[in-house]
Amino acid sequence: MGMITKTNDADFEFTPQELAALGGGKLAYLKPILSDEIGEIFPGAPELAPGLHLFVLLAADGSPIMITDSKDAAIANAWEHDLETVSLH
Repeated sequence: MGMITKTNDADFEFTPQELAALGGGKLAYLKPILSDEIGEIFPGAPELAPGLHLFVLLAADGSPIMITDSKDAAIANAWEHDLETVSLH
């Protein structure tokens, strides 16, 4: 993977690992998914009925925190752990 570079008054370069670490312990990503995709994010998870609309809460580095069928429950869990949520589409 290449470097991500931002140029303005100063240059900033981030490796993919450094970019993933940004927001570590401070940010969580909320992603709507279908139950069909659970195995990709949670390997070894039990099979669920296909087509269910769910929400996954992910740490800034992409590691899964929780899965729920309620967006409000995912946001509440993030707040309980002092995490700011960002939606992924």
